[in-house]
Amino acid sequence: MSEQEPSAGGYSAAAEVAFKRTRRSRFERLRIELGKASFSAWFGMLVVFCYMVVALLAPFLAPYGEAEIFPTPFAPWGDEHRFGTDQIGRDILSRLIYGARNTMGIALVTTLLSFLIGGTLGLIAAINRGWIDQIFSRFVDVLMAIPSLIFALMLLSIFGSTIASLIIIIAILDSTRVFRLTRSVAINVVVMDYVEAARLRGEKIGWVMRREILPNIMPPMIAEFGLRFSFVFLTIAALSFLGVGIQPPTADWGSMVRENASLIQFAKYDFKSALTPLLPAAAIALLTVAVNFIVDWFLHRSSGLHDE
Repeated sequence: MSEQEPSAGGYSAAAEVAFKRTRRSRFERLRIELGKASFSAWFGMLVVFCYMVVALLAPFLAPYGEAEIFPTPFAPWGDEHRFGTDQIGRDILSRLIYGARNTMGIALVTTLLSFLIGGTLGLIAAINRGWIDQIFSRFVDVLMAIPSLIFALMLLSIFGSTIASLIIIIAILDSTRVFRLTRSVAINVVVMDYVEAARLRGEKIGWVMRREILPNIMPPMIAEFGLRFSFVFLTIAALSFLGVGIQPPTADWGSMVRENASLIQFAKYDFKSALTPLLPAAAIALLTVAVNFIVDWFLHRSSGLHDE
């Protein structure tokens, strides 16, 4: 809120009554909050913005096609191929650019699906503190007791390494963490008087979740979304590195590390070519660090803590 200042001539009751409060627009509030952001938060937001631009404009930024093959495999860095080619002659720079779209897009869809599943079930379990809560909680405990990467490898070997299978399997496994967080923070809100009043006046469970509970648990949920995105992103890259994630000819940073890893042993002959497998690894690491910077800043702002 902003106020008009009283007249300089002194106190006036009429002027005080006439004060006009103007509500800041959402854009103005966002601008003020961003102005208070730390350097690390700005760095993270800049990196994520650049990644998003590259992902959205991949066909226009890439010098060649995603799966276009050239006659020379493992070509050195040069003007024609800025970062060389891979083992079958595909341009590394083009596949790095297309990999941003594929890896980030699949990770984002997977994270959204995991929050839809885990968040919805967590809210239902928090409201119905009975046999529904017990069934959901025990089922989640069983899934969380199994190492997620090993479980994902087993399920992908059974159902096949398609993009649809990858998204569904990782979303279901990751939704267990979302369920636990949603349930734990929603339990503290469910006991509030305004939630009980909404239930007593006959509001349906969907309305109570959407209008009374969800708005009051958004800060930790948004922060968890950033962390979950990072974990899903790394999981997809790990599965692709192991050969059961995103399959060729679709470009993916995890599979690019595996395909070009053999170049590291030739570092004493061609140092630039030895750096080729480190490029997608650096892209993965940079995005993960950037997202965590943003999450840390958001948690700091939403917690009400301020630096002196």
